[in-house]
Order: sequence, then structure tokens, then C-alpha cells
Amino acid sequence: MMISSVYSNKDIFLREIISNASDALDKRRIETLKNSELAENAHPEIKIEINSDSKTLSVSDNGIGMSRDDLINYLGTIAKSGTKEFLKAAKSENDEAKQELIGQFGVGFYSVFMVADKVEVITRKLGGSETYKFTSGGDGSYTIEDAPQRDECGTTVTLFMRESKADDPEAKNYLEEWTIRGIIEKYSDFISWPVVFKDKTINSQKAIWQRPESEITEDEYKEFYRHLTHDWQEPLTHIKINAEGSTNFKGLLFIPSYAPFDLFMNPESGGVSLYINRVFIMNDFKDLIPGYMRFIRGVIDSEDLPLNISREILQDDPIIRVIRRSTQRKIFNELKKLLEKDRETYIKFWIAFGKIFKEGIIQDREHYKNILDISLFRTTNSDEWTTLAEYEARMKPEQEGIYCLAGRDNLTALKSSPKLEPFVSKGYEVLLMNDPVDEVILSDLRFMQPDDAKKLLNIANSDVSAQTEDEKKADEEKTKALEKDFEPLKKIAMEIFADKLEDVRPSFTLTSSPVCLSGGMSFQMESIMRSVGQLPTPPKRILELNAEHPIVKKLLAMAKDGSEKISDMLKTLYDQSIILEGAAPDDPADFARRVNELMSLALGE
Repeated sequence: MMISSVYSNKDIFLREIISNASDALDKRRIETLKNSELAENAHPEIKIEINSDSKTLSVSDNGIGMSRDDLINYLGTIAKSGTKEFLKAAKSENDEAKQELIGQFGVGFYSVFMVADKVEVITRKLGGSETYKFTSGGDGSYTIEDAPQRDECGTTVTLFMRESKADDPEAKNYLEEWTIRGIIEKYSDFISWPVVFKDKTINSQKAIWQRPESEITEDEYKEFYRHLTHDWQEPLTHIKINAEGSTNFKGLLFIPSYAPFDLFMNPESGGVSLYINRVFIMNDFKDLIPGYMRFIRGVIDSEDLPLNISREILQDDPIIRVIRRSTQRKIFNELKKLLEKDRETYIKFWIAFGKIFKEGIIQDREHYKNILDISLFRTTNSDEWTTLAEYEARMKPEQEGIYCLAGRDNLTALKSSPKLEPFVSKGYEVLLMNDPVDEVILSDLRFMQPDDAKKLLNIANSDVSAQTEDEKKADEEKTKALEKDFEPLKKIAMEIFADKLEDVRPSFTLTSSPVCLSGGMSFQMESIMRSVGQLPTPPKRILELNAEHPIVKKLLAMAKDGSEKISDMLKTLYDQSIILEGAAPDDPADFARRVNELMSLALGE
């Protein structure tokens, strides 16, 4: 049952044995500090050896070792942990130094039977003179006998490895050097004691997140980042976490300098690894940070998290939520500092990860204001980035909110939208929001009617206007005066675009463009919703024709005269309005034909 049900990854066995050895070294260090008569450990280490001839793998330590009773209690009895007993004694003695030990459940040792047919444990306890050998085949029985004397206290665990199954595609040869190195690098790289293999220390032991920030150099941060991520570029910045209180944990997080190619394709990806007292537990632990922070790389190390019996999956626990909230708060604070003190670096961060970070405005109802406060935007006034607070400081007194335009992902094309003309012509600044999530943000009632901030007003909506009430009344009078002359053109347009348009109207707010589409959602949002099956029928829009533009005046005359060419002219204007919205004409070939004919007319051919 222990072999089949507790662990899902066979590689875990080596982590468990090394963790036990690390605990043994910690216990010896603590005991020698308490008892000056005990010999100090001059060269503490965990040694790994492979013997291909005998097909054995051995892990040795010169830690505290075990007595005969210890072998019976802690190896011969399932789920009785020596470390747990040690910690219980520590608690009664109020010995805080002992609280950093790893083992809790007393079952890690049994993981060896996932890969071994038999295990031998030769051990001598600190302060004792007898050496014992424990032997078991994992069948529910074991033997304990006297063994040749060890020169030093400590334990050697020898695994007699079973043959790998040829039909098992996940089978590994645990007697290969590179297999062992890979497992140690993944699971035990930051164990504080040296892990020696082939006469070389192969773990880095550089858990720099455990050291005071004042003692760590920038070069050490960069070296650790490369070691952790294998990224050849330097990180933009790092975030050191040292939380003390009811829940203690430490961490070191990094913001990379660029987005990996799969970051946008894989929303479930993440980069924060979980450690318990320097021992690796899992990669990409998604409960530690929210999805919109998935660009973060680094480690979180806690001694308080409640592990389940296999240490592979955490139990749901309030401590996890405490760590998540504290980590989020720290990230927000550090990003805000970066924005205030090093804007150039912050802009690099925003260009690389801003569109992901803004997902949190929709996803995170608790922290959306924090995200908005440090979000950057382009505007019609400048090519420089701006925050909402900076925009508000420049607003005209009569503005009821922050004017925004969301739509196509091409910023240059968004700047050319006819929808901007009524606002730009009157000197209003408009935020240009060209990420897919922006339109979702602008449709959220929190931002249209916020309690403690300016409204975000989407100028694509028909009820958002740059006009005063007097200007609106004047345009209504112009529209009424034009109604009779405009009706023939409107009738023809509605017949052509009956399935696409809700209405055709004259406009007196456009300044340079002859045509503009309004109403409904943008084509980009329509595409997003269609991709998730949420748009059964395309929405109908309103075609606005600039009543004072020469092209439209000519069309009014052609409609009155019944010209046959007006159909192609209207179709070309409609397709032009679609292109300006960031979409493609329904029939590109027909659009090209009509443009070619217009060019021929202009050239007199």
C-alpha cells in the first residue's frame, strides 16, 4: 500500500533519503551544541555512491545515526517519525533550533521500495559504540543484526535496485550518473549540507533566500537566477520576501527581462517553486501566486505549510492563503517602488508583461485597484507611457471621466480611428487601450461607475460624447435640416447592408474621415467572443457618414440622381470603416476590384 498509493513519482525516493540524511546531520549539530562531550562533526556531508556491478545505490551521512531501538521504532514501524519525536522533545524544551527539520510522517524511507527490491541500513548512533544492520525486502518483515564497526557515527542506506521494465516508457536507470545528478539538482540542490557524488559536491547549497538581504550582492542574485531558470539574460529585478509572524516563510522572486514564447499560450504556466526547509516540493505551485502574475520566477520556502503524507501535494490550509496574500502584497509594493524610482526599468517590465498583469483587473476583485494604480497606458497626447493618476492631473475641468478607446492591437492603427476625431479636435486626451483584456475592463460596471475614482469612459459607446449640450442641440438641428436630402442615400445603404447595419446617420462630429462605424462591440471583441462560442449572431452597427465631407456630399447628389455607381462607392466606404476598426472586409477580392476601378477613374482611364 505504501509503495503504490503514497507516491506518484519514483524520483522522490532519492529526495526522501537525502532529506533523512540532512535531518540526521542537523540533529547531530544540535546535540553537539547541547553536549560538549560529544565529538563535533569536522566534515559533515551526504555521500552518494553507485556500484553498477552489484546494482546498488548508497546514500551515506555522518549524522546522528540510530540505535537498535531507533531502527525498530522508526524503520520497523510505519509512520512513526524520528524527526517528529525529536521535534516533540524540542517543543517541550522550547528549543527553536530544532524546528527546521524536514521529516514529519515517518514514511519517506519506504519510498525506496518503488525502485529497490531490498534495502540495507548500516548505522551507528552518536555517543554509542554499537553498529547495526537493518535489512528488509519491503514485504512487511525485517531483520536487525550486529554489523562491523563504523569508524564514525552516521547511517548508510544501500538500495539493491530492481531491473527497469522494458515496456515502461517512464522507466529510468537510477544507476546512471546523469539521472542521479538531475534528481539532486531538482529536489535537493539547496540542502544546507554538501551532497558528494564522484568525489565532488554536486548541490549548490546556495539557498540565498535564507540569508539577510544586506549580505547578498547583485552578482549573487544574478547567479542564482541563472541557476534557477537557466535564462541567459539577466532579470529585470528581484523581490526578497522575509515574512515573520503567525506564519513564517521566506522567498526570492524574479521578474525576467522578457516573456518566454509560451507565456501567452499557456495560462496555466507558472514559475514559483515551493520548498520546505530548502527541500524542493513542487514546481509551478499555482496557489502561491495568481495567474496574472505567472511571469514571476523564484522560490517560496516555508516551515509552516502542512504537507500531506507524500509531500507531493499540499493540503488545503489557511496558511497557503496567508502566504499568497502576503506574497501578492509584497509584489505590488515592489512594483510600485520600481515605478516610482526606476521608471525606465518599469516600462521594460510593462512592455513584456503588462497585458498579462492587466488580466488581474478582471480576475482579482480584491486587488484590481492596486493593479490599476500601477498600470501604464499610451494616449493621444504623447508617445510616452502614463498612469491613470498622471492622466487625471491633466484632465480638463469639464470632463466627467477618463476618455478611453479600446480596440485593435495595433497602436498606430488605433491612433487613426475616426472615433478619436471629435475628442482630439477639442483637445481632449484619450487613453489608447490596445490589449484584448482592455475591452473587458471597459465593459465592467466597476469602472463605468466607480465609487472612489474617475470613470473610465469608452468613447466607442454612443452615449459618450465630447460635445456640450448646446453643440448637441445644434447638430440635431443640422440633422433635421438634412433629413430630406439624406433619406435617399440612407435608403440605398440600408438595402445594401440590411444584415450588417442597424442605422445610417449623418455625422457632424467627424473632422477628416468620411465614415465611421459605431455601436456594438469592436471587431476584436467580437472575434474573442466568437472564439469561445458566445456570439451566436454578429451585432449590427451604425454607419456614420460625415455630412460635411466632400465624398459624402457627392454621394448625396449621386443618390438623388439615382447613379448606378453609388453601390460600389458605399461598399468601399463601408469596407474602409471596417479596416479602420482593425478587421478585414468580408470579400477582400471584391474590395480590391472596387479600389482598382476607383484608381482607374482617378487616372482618367
